Amino acid sequence: MIRQPSLREEKKLWNRGYKRVVCLDEAGRGPLAGPVVAAAVMINSEFKIRNFRDSKKILPKRRKEIYKAIINNPAVKWAIGKVSERMIDKINILEATKLAMGKAVKNLKSKIDFLIIDGNFPLDLNIPQKSIIKADEKVFSCALSSIIAKVYRDKIMERLHKKYPHYCFNKHKGYPTKLHFRLLKKYGPCRIHRKSFKPVIFSKNYKIKAKTIEKI
Repeated sequence: MIRQPSLREEKKLWNRGYKRVVCLDEAGRGPLAGPVVAAAVMINSEFKIRNFRDSKKILPKRRKEIYKAIINNPAVKWAIGKVSERMIDKINILEATKLAMGKAVKNLKSKIDFLIIDGNFPLDLNIPQKSIIKADEKVFSCALSSIIAKVYRDKIMERLHKKYPHYCFNKHKGYPTKLHFRLLKKYGPCRIHRKSFKPVIFSKNYKIKAKTIEKI
C-alpha cells in the first residue's frame, strides 16, 4: 500500500494557533551540476488534490500536471529560492541548501507563523520551526514543495542543455547517472559543473576540454 502524505502536521499547528504554516523542500542536492532549488509552500484548508506523493515517486508527466495544479491554485502561496553551483562550491551543498530555503522564505513575502523543513537541520531564521526527515513523504505541504522544487529545477536544467548540449542535461538533469559519468569523462566539466564534487574533481583533462567546448 502506497503511503500518502497527510495534513496531520499542518492541522496540529493550525489547532495550536499557527495559521500560516510554511513547508520547505529542495531539489538538487545530489547532482554534479546546476543549482540547488528550494520551494516554500503555504496552503489553507481549502486546497485539495488527490493521488500524489513526493516528487521522486511520481512519473514526470504526472509531476508536471500536479505542478500546474499547485501553482495556479488560489489556496496556495509558494516561492522559489535557488543557489548557483559556484556558491555551492564556495560554501558546500548543505549550507547552500539552507541558503536556498532562506531565500524561498524571503521570496514568499508573507507573514509566517511556523516552518516545517524537510531534513535534519534548522534554519537560521527567527521563526518557530520543526525539521522532519523525509517530510516530503509524510507532510502534505512538504510533498507539494518537493514537486514545485523538482519541476522548477528540471526546467532550469532543460534550458541549460541548450547551452551545453554535449552533456545531455535534458536527460539526467545533472544527476550522477551512467550517461552523465560517461560524458563527464569524455568532455570534462563545463561551467555549471560543481567543481568541489569528487566525480567532477577526478574527471580527466577538464580544463582544456571544458574551455574548448564552451567556445563552440
